[in-house]
Amino acid sequence: MADSSVNDTVNDLKTTANEVGTEVSKTIDNKMGDNGTSDLSGKTADAKQAIKEGASKYSAQAADKARTFAEDGKARASGALEQIAQLLNDAAGQVDDKLGSQYGRYARSAADSVSGFADQVKAKDIDELVDDARELVRKSPAIAVGAAAAIGFVIARLVQSGVDANPKA
Repeated sequence: MADSSVNDTVNDLKTTANEVGTEVSKTIDNKMGDNGTSDLSGKTADAKQAIKEGASKYSAQAADKARTFAEDGKARASGALEQIAQLLNDAAGQVDDKLGSQYGRYARSAADSVSGFADQVKAKDIDELVDDARELVRKSPAIAVGAAAAIGFVIARLVQSGVDANPKA
């Protein structure tokens, strides 16, 4: 599902880039005149302005697509965190039976923490989350590098397991 969202976003960005290129090309052709050899030196400023406007339009559309994709990711992440909290709450009863109520309280406390974090993620917009991430990196670069390495390791393992699962043709 996430792959189709990424592919849709990439395809939308490609389409937008092609449209901008076509508009810039038309503008340059219009500025050159019928025989294609007229003096461009006087019209260079117009062509530059058209290119800037096209690039601005493309940039704005790309930013909108990125924001939409980020909002979707935020919603999925908060939903996943809520599911993890629910799993921890469900497991707390089993932990009570097998290990004792003290460990069950730990599981419930962890579930409450995860649920609280999910609520914080839901409550903030993308800009606030990005600012929080930047601040975390500034304050604790070692934690940020460690987290990035751990995430990279997990992604590499997932990709490797997907490659191993596919038989070679």
